[in-house]
Amino acid sequence: MGCGTLRRVPPLPFDPIREAGRQWERHWGAETAPPMEAVISIVRAQQIVVARLNAVLHGFGLTYSRYEALMLLFYSREGSLPLGKMGVRLQVHLTNVTKLVAALEARGLADRAPHPDDRRTTLASITPAGRDVAAAATHAVNAIDFGTAPLAPGALDGIIVPLRDLRRAAGDFADPE
Repeated sequence: MGCGTLRRVPPLPFDPIREAGRQWERHWGAETAPPMEAVISIVRAQQIVVARLNAVLHGFGLTYSRYEALMLLFYSREGSLPLGKMGVRLQVHLTNVTKLVAALEARGLADRAPHPDDRRTTLASITPAGRDVAAAATHAVNAIDFGTAPLAPGALDGIIVPLRDLRRAAGDFADPE
């Protein structure tokens, strides 16, 4: 797959985000263009990376969202978590967690059962087949550097740290790092 963007049309002869930045700057001022360009670049980069990951994970019957849920169960101490806790950790609504786990369950990668100590809570558990798929899929996404090519490790650090600061300031976590 290389570092392509999964585009089915030829690339544009110009950077549309930079052009939007020039237009933005002309209409709204030089100081307003960098934040707009940064946000649009982040959103576009997310689209590219998720498309690359979905292309690789498709062979395992997964989407990136299902892979995240499966890996959360894979890394959990007991191999199971309450659906509500999964939602908090994945930062998605409980309805979405229910759909993700149902899709994993349909493929035999996870099971759902009532919590033994709290009838109001449902537990999702990874199955042995789920562990096998999680490991194989992880080898596959690691082989493509999680879709981040052509970025080098130093460039990735330059992205991770400022975005972590943004997430911390937004209240995603209270890590004192």
